[in-house]
Amino acid sequence: MLSVGLLLHRRVDGVTQVLLAHMGGPFWQRRDAHAWTIPKGLREGDDENLLAAAEREFAEEMGSPAPPGDTVDLGPCRAGAKTNHIFAREADFDASTITSNTFEMEWPPKSGRTAEFPEADRAEWWSMDAARTKLVKGMLPILDRLEDALGDPGWSP
Repeated sequence: MLSVGLLLHRRVDGVTQVLLAHMGGPFWQRRDAHAWTIPKGLREGDDENLLAAAEREFAEEMGSPAPPGDTVDLGPCRAGAKTNHIFAREADFDASTITSNTFEMEWPPKSGRTAEFPEADRAEWWSMDAARTKLVKGMLPILDRLEDALGDPGWSP
């Protein structure tokens, strides 16, 4: 299973910030520490272009297209049973306007009823330090890769 995502970043007053999405659904509702993710989702077949899939998933979870900009491939990382391939792009985005797609699940458990929940219930910009306390632990290496890419004089956004 391959998930693909797009991590937006920006500089505000000299501080690098990243856009993270809080995972929707009842399991994550009251969690904050390590309950945030990069807008991402499953690739639709082996022939789907990875960046195109990441942009599609961003639009599905944020409710509007990914803003344009130069993109760097941060590569894959494992989080749980999933491999996630992440791209980064310097761009601004109004996090207050997200309207995520939804999923259905049986809720409450064993009730026989289904309920609908957003895949992402909110999005926010976080400094890199704060993001390390918010992002799911399996994806933390992506923040290191972004910092490395931003510090690489051969890469320019």
